[in-house]
Amino acid sequence: MIVRKVTELDAAPDLVWRHLQTSRLFRYVSWPMMRFAPVGGAPWPETWHRGAIRVWMWQFGFLPMGRQWVDVSETRADGALYALHDNGRGDLIRRWSHHIAVSPAEGGRTRYSDTIDIEAGLLTPLVWAFAGVFFAHRQRRLRALARRGFSY
Repeated sequence: MIVRKVTELDAAPDLVWRHLQTSRLFRYVSWPMMRFAPVGGAPWPETWHRGAIRVWMWQFGFLPMGRQWVDVSETRADGALYALHDNGRGDLIRRWSHHIAVSPAEGGRTRYSDTIDIEAGLLTPLVWAFAGVFFAHRQRRLRALARRGFSY
């Protein structure tokens, strides 16, 4: 099942892209609906690059949701168009194919989209419903952060 959310941000695409590549932004926009921590106490990468990191997940910061691979299989910057792909999977979710796209919008703003293809067996409809709410939350936090000039 697919979830797609699109929004506009009050920031230039290159600025959005710079912040989007950081694990700091990932953790910030996910909080407090989800909290993540690398398995085994490994440090977070400062910026995302090709490769995988296994994380623990907690819904609302305390409800254990198992482990998930964040597997960045693509980061691309083609002029003013940027893309990142997380080919994630985990204990509960067989496929979490998350595509992020960043492109220019009118007035120096940014068009930002999340597209997530989810497969979680019998849990797919529940995970899909949660993902819709979760990504609306993430984009709301991202819009507020962009309005503040990415002042965390």
